[in-house]
Amino acid sequence: MTSLGMPTMASSLLLPLGSTCGRRPSFAPSQSILVEKLGRLIVKDKSSKTSECTAMFNTNSRRDFLGLALGVSGILIGSIEANGAGLPPEEKPKLCDDTCEKELENVPMVTTASGLQFKDIKVGQGPSPPVGFQVAANYVAMVPSGQIFDSSLEKGQPYIFRVGSGQVIQGLDEGILSMKVGGKRRLYIPGSLAFPKGLTSAPGRPRVAPSSPVVFDVSLEYIPGLEIDEE
Repeated sequence: MTSLGMPTMASSLLLPLGSTCGRRPSFAPSQSILVEKLGRLIVKDKSSKTSECTAMFNTNSRRDFLGLALGVSGILIGSIEANGAGLPPEEKPKLCDDTCEKELENVPMVTTASGLQFKDIKVGQGPSPPVGFQVAANYVAMVPSGQIFDSSLEKGQPYIFRVGSGQVIQGLDEGILSMKVGGKRRLYIPGSLAFPKGLTSAPGRPRVAPSSPVVFDVSLEYIPGLEIDEE
């Protein structure tokens, strides 16, 4: 229900044919509507002026009264939803902010033999993970337009998996293997290294078409197994 349609619907619901009111009121968002049991409709606006109008309907009929009451509640709910729809979308956490995005424009692109491309947001100072070791990484997964479809930041903890063992998509596996602990990287993953079957859409998450390219921002937090070995 849109706000443009509310005044017309309010008039048709609250003032049926046969009303004794001489003038049709204009229902603005600032007005409050109260319905009394005796069928008396009171409209009060911000100027504190009150006008009364007796609508000719049978208040002894429970069905008529409930129908009118439900009509009023539907209008008020529609108004709330319309106002809510105007709110800006909630900002999701990212690994690369606006400043980072500008800096990435000047970072050279690296292309591997598989077709994977990446740019280093920050080069780490720690070790690189050996194949088969567990890694703890944060990630933000996006479609090429920048819309996020998955993120460890929203879950509140890094994602732990065995790198190079096929537990994640090929592009992510390959991209992390050449990173160092403490590093951040943007991976431009071609469809052949992404999701062969795609991902269905969900509330707040766009659909990922089968074998379509995706973008991952990844930070390599630590390598649990390697740290234990070093101790």
